[in-house]
Amino acid sequence: MHNRRNSLSQQVIETVGERIRSGRYGAGEKLPTEHELIEEFGVSRTVIREAIANLRASGLVTPRQGVGVFVSEAPFSQPFVLESGHGDVLAEAVAVLELRIALEVEGAGLAAARRDAATLDAMRRALDAMDVAIAAGGEAIVPDLAFHRAIASGTGNYHFVNLFNYLGEYLVPRSRLNTSALAQESRNDYLRHINDEHVRVYDAIEAGDSEAARGAMRLHLVGSKERLGQGAG
Repeated sequence: MHNRRNSLSQQVIETVGERIRSGRYGAGEKLPTEHELIEEFGVSRTVIREAIANLRASGLVTPRQGVGVFVSEAPFSQPFVLESGHGDVLAEAVAVLELRIALEVEGAGLAAARRDAATLDAMRRALDAMDVAIAAGGEAIVPDLAFHRAIASGTGNYHFVNLFNYLGEYLVPRSRLNTSALAQESRNDYLRHINDEHVRVYDAIEAGDSEAARGAMRLHLVGSKERLGQGAG
């Protein structure tokens, strides 16, 4: 019974949430009354109350004591959440790479303009660690992340670092996919190709050339996307 109630509640959450997203229920507008929602959905008062509690926790609605429940004035101001589990892992990896292109291409440009010894040293150590990991037969995920994190830090903008850290494992497709097989390369050749692209990014940042750094990062990430077999998009 509990599971059925949860399922009914989820249906109400999804329907009301979609009405808010579509603007059918506008910001600041009062929702139908509890009784009206019970009549519309054909469910119990408990189901409606659970759904409203969930919508409230998500920041979409705000109850006003003795008045009713209203769509929040800024219903989409809750923190960004990267959702997963919507099916195709490959398609999800490509989608995250598209997000990374938007973020990291400009990040590389900023890191080049603001380069300092600490950033260059962190990048160099990550490049060397990746070479060692490749030679040892590893997937080199940790030094790969370290290289890109050093660039995020090198922007001097903590928002880049926070978002980078939040994305975490989503950043490296091979943490969830056999990317070398998709690219039809041996694992070693695949990883060496990636680190060669890293070196070109490093060289541009070391030279303080923002445009070259953006170009090298774009080639690297678009290349990663193409290696997943999806084309440049």
